[in-house]
Amino acid sequence: MSLEREEGPAIEPDSGETRLPEAPDGEDVPSSSGASRSLVDDIEDLVFDAKTYLDAELSYQKSRASFVGESLKRVIGFAVVAAILVLFAAIGLTVGLIIALTPLITAWGATAVVVGLLLLGAYLLIRNAGAAWGDVMAAVHDEDENGEQEG
Repeated sequence: MSLEREEGPAIEPDSGETRLPEAPDGEDVPSSSGASRSLVDDIEDLVFDAKTYLDAELSYQKSRASFVGESLKRVIGFAVVAAILVLFAAIGLTVGLIIALTPLITAWGATAVVVGLLLLGAYLLIRNAGAAWGDVMAAVHDEDENGEQEG
């Protein structure tokens, strides 16, 4: 039975340096200072890297939140201006309808028709909102009866 040398890291007796198996061109490749590193050093490096990552992540999230906040302000501003313009358009349409209907059914009749239609529309919208609210409350009460608790 012949004794053959195993492939793998070998310790040179005179230098104390760990060497990897020979490279294809015939030279030994020194390992990265693995023999001189300790577990404590690795843990310290890991903690340092974790702190660095945490700092970078916090900075990223802060800048992201700042961007979202500024964008949200712009969105709200545009929405408010758009709502005001829609309100002005509705007022203009209402006045225009009254003016257009005046020759047909007098000024008081035109005003009564336009205001009556607007109030009817508002009543239907409020009734639908109430029905939707009732559905939500029924779903909440149904969950309570099944033993699930709120909050």
